[in-house]
Amino acid sequence: MAAPTVDRADAGAPAAVQTLTIAKAINSGLRAAMEADPKVIVMGEDVGKLGGVFRITDGLQKDFGEQRVLDTPLAESGIVGTAVGLALRGYRPVCEIQFDGFIFPAFDQIVSQVAKLHYRTQGRLKLPIVIRVPYGGGIGAVEHHSESPEGYFAHTAGLKVVTCSNPADAHWMIQQAIACDDPVLFFEPKRRYYEKGQVDTTAAPGPLFASRVLREGTDVTIAAYGPVVRTALEAAAAAEEDGRSLAVVDLRSLSPLDLGPVYESVRRTGRLVVVSEAPGEASLASHIAAQVQQECFYSLQAPVLRVTGYDTPYPPAKLEEEFLPDLDRVLDAADRSMAW
Repeated sequence: MAAPTVDRADAGAPAAVQTLTIAKAINSGLRAAMEADPKVIVMGEDVGKLGGVFRITDGLQKDFGEQRVLDTPLAESGIVGTAVGLALRGYRPVCEIQFDGFIFPAFDQIVSQVAKLHYRTQGRLKLPIVIRVPYGGGIGAVEHHSESPEGYFAHTAGLKVVTCSNPADAHWMIQQAIACDDPVLFFEPKRRYYEKGQVDTTAAPGPLFASRVLREGTDVTIAAYGPVVRTALEAAAAAEEDGRSLAVVDLRSLSPLDLGPVYESVRRTGRLVVVSEAPGEASLASHIAAQVQQECFYSLQAPVLRVTGYDTPYPPAKLEEEFLPDLDRVLDAADRSMAW
């Protein structure tokens, strides 16, 4: 993949408004956090001299030095274990897991230590650790490079789990995650890294652990997060041409879940489709469907439908377009909901 690029701000726009890719927006957010707090440390495999395999940390080691941007051995358990020690000593480490499927060697550290130390010490110890995870498919990669493991961690008490879907959120959410005193898993939709959008670096960001309504609608609500938010927005635009009005809610925070905007939308539309790349069995999509059914039972005019990855291991690259939720599958779910 090519390194991320930055366009100039649109003519006439304020100097603080830039057109950035998601990759460059995360980079700018990391840079802002490191400038604001000398205790912020970036660490991971190839994050320094190379700037990461996706070039997310490009230029940071040059500007902040090898003591703050550390190239680590290929040992995810060691990366996270070291981050625990640093956090206990007052630092705010930001760990990069190079690909989603590489997080499992660190699973014991994350679930047994990172998630529990604050609770185990009755709040006396804090672990302000951010674990960055490029996740999801769509890049034609080999095995262990295209998974969606967010459900494992959203299920684990003591962890915060968030995911961005656009450059503005990427820039601000990474800074908010670093400032949080709780451990945060920051899932980054890797197939969207090089998509561009406007970022106002002076705007006041909204709360980190909150959903956001991206599009109002009256017929069907689409709830999505991460890489499939764009798919949901494209489905809403296509449905509009057929005279149907689809609302789109970007969940953004997976733990804690902020379902208030989803409930409000479903009470207007009477219908909900939940979209996620992860397999549907025992998933976040299933939990969201259950919560909406419980809270909005008398408003529902159709069952809550889910559009997810299939309940198989992630397939070879030549089959991934059949696995990932796409425009047609989302529109088909909306049609089925309307026909109920």
